[in-house]
Amino acid sequence: MSKHTSIKRLTVPDIAARKGQEPVVVLTAYTAPMAGLLDPHCDVLLVGDSLGNVIYGFDTTLPVTLDMMIAHGAAVVRGSAHPCVIIDMPFRTVEESPAQAFRNAARVIAETGAAGVKIEGGVHMAETIAFLVARGIPVMGHVGLRPQSVNVMGGFKTQGRRKSEWQAIIADAEAVAAAGAFSMVLEGMAAPLADEITKKVPAVTIGIGASAQCDGQVLVTEDMLGFFPSAPKFVRRFAELGDAIDKAAAEYAEAVRSRHFPATEHTYTLRD
Repeated sequence: MSKHTSIKRLTVPDIAARKGQEPVVVLTAYTAPMAGLLDPHCDVLLVGDSLGNVIYGFDTTLPVTLDMMIAHGAAVVRGSAHPCVIIDMPFRTVEESPAQAFRNAARVIAETGAAGVKIEGGVHMAETIAFLVARGIPVMGHVGLRPQSVNVMGGFKTQGRRKSEWQAIIADAEAVAAAGAFSMVLEGMAAPLADEITKKVPAVTIGIGASAQCDGQVLVTEDMLGFFPSAPKFVRRFAELGDAIDKAAAEYAEAVRSRHFPATEHTYTLRD
């Protein structure tokens, strides 16, 4: 029996019901092998447009295309069995109109088998979120630091460190929740602001550089595993796999150059 027939996948209503309950565990995944490794431990796998940075080496998420998200999203769905899978809508695929957003989001859902999509933006995206939800597409929102708006924000700057900034960010969160988003990512904001939003909105809040009091947490998996020399302040490195990969590659290179690999046990002999 395949893993897909023996394990029940978590649904959007399952995640929505976790408001104020056991924290929701979220990690990013972009490939089937990584999805399989994370599968037993996560409630949600987020196919983030951060794949532009992590997989493709872009400086921002802005060059990421819909086709990229669909290809990686489908791989994550195939590679997992238990978590609810949510896929980011990349820049320029939802901003033009609710109709444009629906066409693109519907394609994502149909071609990947994911449970829902994630859309960055607050008050100005509320109409679009409501349009999608009314037509059967679950939406996870994203407020606070919004990587797709990096040019408008003037860089990756923490939000809400001054109370004078709170009103607009809270309004964004409330608008996203009122539009029907079942959850929302709170990124890069002062912890007291994230606490306030978590109390105010009925949607499940997922923190990243926010607060431990959010209804769940997400990190970029490769950051959490120590793939890169540095990571944002809010990242806790639970492993240092970058060092381990470097060491393994160095040992492999030495073995090849000294002709110690492949050894006899790694080669094939004649049968007669």
